[in-house]
This record gives sequence, structure tokens and C-alpha cells, in this order.
Amino acid sequence: MHMFTIIKKDRNSKARLGVLKTAHGIVKTPSYVIVGTYGQIRYLSPSDIKKTKTQLIIANTFHLWKVANKKPLKFGKISTMTDSGGFQVLSLAFSDKNKAGKFMTGTPDANTKLKRDKIKITSNGVYFAFNGKRLFLGPELSMKIQEKIGADIVFAFDHITSPLDTYAYNKKALELTDKWAKICLKHKGKNQALFGIVQGGLFKDLRIKSAKSIGTMTFDGFGIGGSYTKKQIAKVLKWIIPHLPEEKPRHLLGVGKIEDIFEAVENGIDTFDCVIPTREARHGRLYTKKGTIDIRRGYFSKDKKVIEPSCGCPTCSKKISRSQISALLKNPIRKQNTKGQRLCLMHNMWFFNNLLEKIRKSIAKNRFIEFKKKTLTNFLSQY
Repeated sequence: MHMFTIIKKDRNSKARLGVLKTAHGIVKTPSYVIVGTYGQIRYLSPSDIKKTKTQLIIANTFHLWKVANKKPLKFGKISTMTDSGGFQVLSLAFSDKNKAGKFMTGTPDANTKLKRDKIKITSNGVYFAFNGKRLFLGPELSMKIQEKIGADIVFAFDHITSPLDTYAYNKKALELTDKWAKICLKHKGKNQALFGIVQGGLFKDLRIKSAKSIGTMTFDGFGIGGSYTKKQIAKVLKWIIPHLPEEKPRHLLGVGKIEDIFEAVENGIDTFDCVIPTREARHGRLYTKKGTIDIRRGYFSKDKKVIEPSCGCPTCSKKISRSQISALLKNPIRKQNTKGQRLCLMHNMWFFNNLLEKIRKSIAKNRFIEFKKKTLTNFLSQY
């Protein structure tokens, strides 16, 4: 049985230490959840993943739909999550990615009426076109797919809105989210923890209404969804968190930049997922305490230093130099390029997981705010 235990609460914030038990192990929270879209992390073996201090991986229901009938997820002894597939469906509605993105640029206009001409939302679910086929995804089907995939933690199928949607549209979306949440609870998979999702956009009363409604349902935990500008994360969390059950875990969907991690943890978030560590690693953007470096830049081709001297990741601890990694990433031979990406992935994943380990230690010592200030001052001062 899945269970969440709060071990300690920080004196100076809403940050908390916890333990999340799943069928595949124990997750110490707060924890970064690494994205493995297709039920794996490209170029890494399960033993590689374990070496990066990864505790929890989230895979994508939409992308695993076809293989769901064939085999369950296999990450070894690492706990897994799957999203509901709803975000991918929303992203198919618009040609402009900004309308469906996690973070928006610009300001929403109250007069904007977005046309979702590429998808059709009904009370039962969503009809959409993908690769020339007309498909349907709804709450019951999402639960069935997620059960077949076999993740430890699954998410309810919700009506996701764009950051540019109006108050009236968000209000209607909440009604469907509530309806679908109840259907998801009825069709919850065996031995899976089901998280309900709070929506409501950038509207305080709707966020509170959603948190109260979803919070009273018999979910095992809660996901906080939706899109916002960077500055609004803390504000939205402050609206929501007081209305969710204290004893259950809270997951922030699709957020994971360094600054955002601290905002999330400070406001009581236990887990959060983001593509940043893996996506940026594949493009040679590597994280250090003082900022990021682009290892593909010319001046790294003769740099004999490791990515970060004090780093204990599998790449740095093997004394692999920046110039070696840079050469591999630029190599046109696929096998060599893959080696370079693997080294970058292991560094970035370790960096983020190690940062969360330090955050947990700071909460244990009631020094979270102090650690936040020190880390962000160093990181944002630029490399």
C-alpha cells in the first residue's frame, strides 16, 4: 500500500520532509521527478539512472499508449509515475505552442477567445486528430492505459486550460475536471496511488474552489496543474496549499528550474517533474553551482577541467574533461555522440537530485531559507 509520512516541517516556511512509499521503493521528499517520456531515459540503463540519485521517474501516458498493452514500465527498483495524457491532448489543440505551454509569455487578454478547432471536448472526454487518425481520450480510458503501463503513481484525467483562457472558460473546465476526477476514482488501478489535479488557471477563487473540491475526494495525493508566468508560481501555491489535506503528498506538474524548485518547496510541494535536466543535457547545457555552461562552445574544446571540480556525479568522478565531452557531442558518428549525451545526462540528473538532497538536509536543520538564499545567489550570479 502506498503511504506518505511527514517527518519534519520547517520552522520558517511551509517546506517539509517526508517519505513516500511505493511498491518499488521509498522516495525521500522533497524530490525531483526525472522525465522518462517513453518509459525510459534515452542512452541510460537502469543502473546508470540509479547512480544519479534518481528516486522517481515520470513517463508519458500519451506516448506509451501503443505499448501499454505489451509490457509494464521497467525501471528496476525506482518508483514511477505516469501523467494522464491530458496535456499532450491540449497541446494538439493549437498551432501556437505558447497557447498550451506550461509558461506563457505576454499577458492574457480578457477578450481573447481561444478556438480549439483541432480538438473537441465533450463531457466524456476529448476527441482529437493525431498522425492522421481520429482518436478519443477520456478519464476511464486514461485510467485503463495507466494501469496497463503499471506506474506506482498515476494522475487523474483533467481539463487542462491554456494560460490565455478566460475566467468563464476556466470555470467550465473545473466542472469537467471534478466530473472526470470522480470517474477516475471509480476506475483506479490496483496497487496504484491516484493523484487528483487542481486547476483554475490564474483565478484565485477558482483555484481555491478546485483545491477544496478535489481535496475532499479520496485521492492518495494531489497534483497542481495549469500554466502561469514565472512570478505567479508562489502566489498560486499560496492559494491552493491551505485547502489540500496536510497529510497527503503534493506534486507540481511540469515545473523544475532552480528558482522554481525553491519556491515550490518553500510553499509545501513534495515532488515536481520537469524535462530540464534531461532535455538540456542532450543539447550540451550543463548545470553547475554557479550557473550553466554550454559544453559545445568552442572554448571548451581545449578545457581539461571536469564539468565541476567538487561534483560527485558519475561523469565528474571519472575525471572526464570538458574537452572530451565537447568532442563527443560534436562527433557526427552516432555512437560517439550518444556517449557524450550519456555523460551530460548523468551529470545534470545527479546535479538536480543532489540539490534536492541538500534541500532535504537544510529542512532537517531548519536552515532551508538560508540555504535557498545562498544557493540562488551563487547560481544566479552567472557562470
